[in-house]
Amino acid sequence: MTPIEDFARRIKTLRKARGLGQTSLAKAARLSRGYLSRIEIGMQSPTLEVIERLAAALKVKPADLLEDRAEKKPTRKSRV
Repeated sequence: MTPIEDFARRIKTLRKARGLGQTSLAKAARLSRGYLSRIEIGMQSPTLEVIERLAAALKVKPADLLEDRAEKKPTRKSRV
């Protein structure tokens, strides 16, 4: 899966987890529904400004949209 496809999947997954339709999320992020739809299917690469607006509307940090936390391996802390 490409990075844009991963991003698209995260947007759609978070939107659905919050019980939002495309129209509701698009309105909250000040986007057109068509633009959001193209993002969700991986046909549109959003700008940083759009990523920030989507993150705010979804109540997450922009980094959460760019990195899959589930795939991130936990780091091992050293004992003192």
